[in-house]
Amino acid sequence: MQDCFGRTIDYMRISVTDRCNLRCVYCMPAEGVQQISHDEILRIEEIATIARIASDLGIRRIRLTGGEPLVRRGIEDLIYSLSSLDSIESVALTTNGILLSAKAEALKQAGLSRVNISLDTLDPQVFSQITRGGSLDKVREGIDAAFAVGFDPIKLNVVTTRSLDQDFFAFAKLSLDRPLHVRFIECMPIGAAGSEARWSSEDVIPSSELIEHINNKARSQGIGPLHEVVEDKPVGWGPARYYRFDKAFGTVGFISPLSNHFCAQCNRLRMTADGQVRPCLFSDQEFDAKTALRRYGEEGVRKTLSQALASKPDEHHFRVGTLRQMSQIGG
Repeated sequence: MQDCFGRTIDYMRISVTDRCNLRCVYCMPAEGVQQISHDEILRIEEIATIARIASDLGIRRIRLTGGEPLVRRGIEDLIYSLSSLDSIESVALTTNGILLSAKAEALKQAGLSRVNISLDTLDPQVFSQITRGGSLDKVREGIDAAFAVGFDPIKLNVVTTRSLDQDFFAFAKLSLDRPLHVRFIECMPIGAAGSEARWSSEDVIPSSELIEHINNKARSQGIGPLHEVVEDKPVGWGPARYYRFDKAFGTVGFISPLSNHFCAQCNRLRMTADGQVRPCLFSDQEFDAKTALRRYGEEGVRKTLSQALASKPDEHHFRVGTLRQMSQIGG
């Protein structure tokens, strides 16, 4: 599939639930967000059907998100269905890691290709504060379990902000001893209208500043600076730029949607847990694949996906704020 700007669209991010077992301060207010009713959430078989139709049109890679996708009942069955599609090359999942240690083996057996784990601090007390009660030990257990069952690559997604107490160099050093790929992501203005989840441009740390900070720390400890990885990058479909310390087993990546936006290389569509296809993360424009499937069948879904594809904007134009929070859109 190609959009109106000649970009090949072969990647779909599918949210399987708007529910989450954490309440991260930058993602949602303490009371959470209004949950979608059970009848409005796509059934597992409906997600599989829409994904199959999307694969017929040219989607080759799928990432499952949430909310927290591991709280969704039947997630292993969905992964098996998606990984069994002839046209789908890989199925990945993004998780906060809390339930990963208990589910890693079953996910691997179902056909999950790889996993990204969201983690924004290595300090247990700060983690509990950011997540409003989450356990960092559970996440560490999840990372260890992901290695134990053989997921490759394993990536850590770290949202960077000035207002949180984050030790970025400590994260970067995790790449030294085992093949863990740490990725720093600039804080994005998604769902910015809302109490504690309000976004501020002053909170954004440009990736260039972060690289300089990490390199200064590395030099002071005799590790040496990061070097850009040209070959042997970790498998992925996203826009990260990767670096490596000398002799490190893993990498350090930087995703810069604001300071060095990558819209010209965008390759994705998104679908929310209630079946709304979004051409762009920063846009509130949505196309209703759920109603199309339930009323008009597979041909209705094909038409909806084609409409979404034709509506992809050239770039996000630095828009601030969306009607839905990230947990409602799909991380």
